[in-house]
Amino acid sequence: MKAKILFFFIVAVLAVSCKVGKPYQGAEILVPDSFRVDNMEATDPDASVLNTSDLEKLGNPDLEWWRKFEDPVLDTLIYRALRYNRDAMIAAERILQSRYALRIQNAELLPKLGVQASAERGNFLFNQIGQVNELFIAGSGLNWEIDFWGRLRNLSDAARFELLASEFGLQSVQLSLVSEVSSTYFQYLRAKDELEIAERNFALRDSMHQIIIARFDRGIIQQTDVDQSLILKAIAHGAIPKFERKTNQLENLLSFLIGSNPSSIAVGKTLPSYLVELDFTQVNPMDLLRFRPDVLAAEYELMKSQSLIGAARAQQLPTISLFGTGGIITNDFTDWSLRNPLWNIGGQIIGPIFFWGQLRRQVDIASSRNNQAFYAYENAILNAFREVEDAKIEIRTLLQEIEIMRTRKDAALNAQYLSGARYTQGVTSYLEFLESQRQAFDAELELVALKQSLMSAYAKLYKATGGKL
Repeated sequence: MKAKILFFFIVAVLAVSCKVGKPYQGAEILVPDSFRVDNMEATDPDASVLNTSDLEKLGNPDLEWWRKFEDPVLDTLIYRALRYNRDAMIAAERILQSRYALRIQNAELLPKLGVQASAERGNFLFNQIGQVNELFIAGSGLNWEIDFWGRLRNLSDAARFELLASEFGLQSVQLSLVSEVSSTYFQYLRAKDELEIAERNFALRDSMHQIIIARFDRGIIQQTDVDQSLILKAIAHGAIPKFERKTNQLENLLSFLIGSNPSSIAVGKTLPSYLVELDFTQVNPMDLLRFRPDVLAAEYELMKSQSLIGAARAQQLPTISLFGTGGIITNDFTDWSLRNPLWNIGGQIIGPIFFWGQLRRQVDIASSRNNQAFYAYENAILNAFREVEDAKIEIRTLLQEIEIMRTRKDAALNAQYLSGARYTQGVTSYLEFLESQRQAFDAELELVALKQSLMSAYAKLYKATGGKL
């Protein structure tokens, strides 16, 4: 008996040394040495092949990047979004599900112990025919699949990689959420500024229209000037409800992002007061593979699919199990003494012989899914490079546009003032004054739009770099 127990113990110990399937060795990825936009004067940047298993997987390091804007309202909105946004809550629940799934899969490696009881009555017990008898059994049973080929360990690895992928998936949702809330808030500030500019412009044109009517009543000007003034006043008036609608819709969107019903949103700072210009030249392509959570999640999905190949291959090999039962058997329900012990111990090997290629096709399917996961991983990396390039060139060109637009706005406002004075003195036509007003109005709106685009581009870059700004 001792020899048999020792034999089963040795088999169980040897099982941990056998595992079908290759461990994840990393993926060969072609990574450029620098971003093209950072080296516009030079030729295409060099690239080198990197094995991703050498990378330390960190995820986004700076989830509070937006604090650099020093806007308490924006701080509050993002904190509430991270706490109450339903998409973030859904992603957090996925992590819990993955943790439970990992525990379930790890439990498959351990022996399972259960209890059982049965009662029988008849004249055919233990394959013997005779008088009517009763038989009662109570005890416990043990069953343990020895993971000799690593099928269960591969499934456990797959569940662990799924958990890690879901954790980085939550980080990816949080990154996107911070970026979206920031960008939407900047659009909201733009809409508020546009509304203020439209109301100010309407007040100016209404005041000028009253002056023109008075001049027309005195016979100084013609009816065409009155009509042109009324048209310009109506255009300015029509812009107010448009920007009011835009402001309210953005308030509703912000309320949705922070997980609340539509409500009014306070304003912390105006767009012109944002003077932040972040230094993003230190970000290099290698950082994206270390900090972008969607890239890291895609790599863990690749690792998961590779583990599932090993599990599928192990399905083609025999399954080794140990089992045992211990209890009491009696024909008298009132007598449950240990004088009538019931026990057995044994093992079994079950292996496939001819399954018409089903098991092999399962390996092929797992290999194909592994290829899909690898392509998805490559796609995530390529998209990360593209998004950073796009955000960087957007910021660079927007900074140039803003400087040009500031010059245009100052000139347009000055021209509006001078043409108004010239028209009042009768030196120039009203059409010239109208044109100068239109250009000043457009220049102010354009400058606000460019400033909003710049702030949103910073938010895009924050997301594109995985929080490394």
